[in-house]
Amino acid sequence: MTTSDSRSPETDAFWMEHALSLARLGWGETHPNPMVGAVIVHENQVLSEGYHARAGELHAERLALLSLGNPSRETLKQSTLYVTLEPCSSHGRTPPCTDIILASGIGRVVIGTLDPNPLHNGKAISILRNHGVDVTTGVLEDACTDLNLIFNHWIRKKTPFLVAKCATTLDGRIATRTGASRWITGEESHADVMKWRRLFPAIAVGAGTVLSDNPVLTARLPGVEPWCPIRFVFDRHLHTLESADQWHLYNDSWASRTIVVTMGKHPAHHFAKIQAKGVQVWPFPMDLNGQFPWEAFRHRCAQESIYGILIEGGSNLLSDLLGSGQADYLMAYRAPLLFGDDHALPLFAGLAPSTPQQALRLTKVRHAILGEDQLLRGFMQPSACLDRMSR
Repeated sequence: MTTSDSRSPETDAFWMEHALSLARLGWGETHPNPMVGAVIVHENQVLSEGYHARAGELHAERLALLSLGNPSRETLKQSTLYVTLEPCSSHGRTPPCTDIILASGIGRVVIGTLDPNPLHNGKAISILRNHGVDVTTGVLEDACTDLNLIFNHWIRKKTPFLVAKCATTLDGRIATRTGASRWITGEESHADVMKWRRLFPAIAVGAGTVLSDNPVLTARLPGVEPWCPIRFVFDRHLHTLESADQWHLYNDSWASRTIVVTMGKHPAHHFAKIQAKGVQVWPFPMDLNGQFPWEAFRHRCAQESIYGILIEGGSNLLSDLLGSGQADYLMAYRAPLLFGDDHALPLFAGLAPSTPQQALRLTKVRHAILGEDQLLRGFMQPSACLDRMSR
């Protein structure tokens, strides 16, 4: 890049976008840590760069600084460190990154977004400024924040991030009246789903999806080996166990990464066959209303260090999740199709708001065009109607 002003907003945005591209190289690899990218620039030339590859390895800014070579002190004073997330300022697995930044003599630091942890938010900025470093914040802040949805949610709420994912027609249907749903969306949407699957530590489906689609639930990306997350099967009545030998999730080489989630008390011998294949079983008691205890499920996931679950359910599982108010986020792929059939399966039914103001609403919405499809995603905002549904 060439520009007459190496400190213009346009220049800062250019190099922060470069740092973001570095951060994305850690996509799905850094849990429970965030993805972070860093680049050190002098007179619009890259001196060094780095990204956080996985938990326990060097932080992005530390890697970039250690890769500098031996530039002069004057060069470093005139250089800028771009980093997508506020540097750490406290001792953890490694010393604070603020220490090595100060020791390097870097004259300017540009930060995409602040640390979401209230205990650390803004602390590094204060430390750097108090030592004479010029600090700019909020460059491509939305993109830098959006990069770490799972990490941000966990840090702020200490509970796993539950994301409802669906593919619908323009009239909000996820399958025909016969249950057929292959394929509502096109190839570009399918490829995008694979990208998101690679990010999440776990994927979940309901028993109906297993019975109708026999999914594998792996991330299959071009040029790399398939990757298997934790795979949850929500099967309240153990319907999938009646023909367990048929299902990929119970019989493939990743069977030990499959967990059947059920409710109520079932004799242990019902699970013996799949457990012999390595499949795990998580039984939960019903809540007081006879509903699935999502809070207990969240707690168990947290105990197992599963911080994000992409829930690719059918109508029953998604209605349960959305109706309980437990969905934190929604990813809705929408195809240019109309079923025009009241008996086709809806994404969600039973809310019955009296006014549009009572509807479930998304906030901080983001859009993407994927071939002829659209992806709309955002944070779930609870509705007062959900209180009535849970009574």
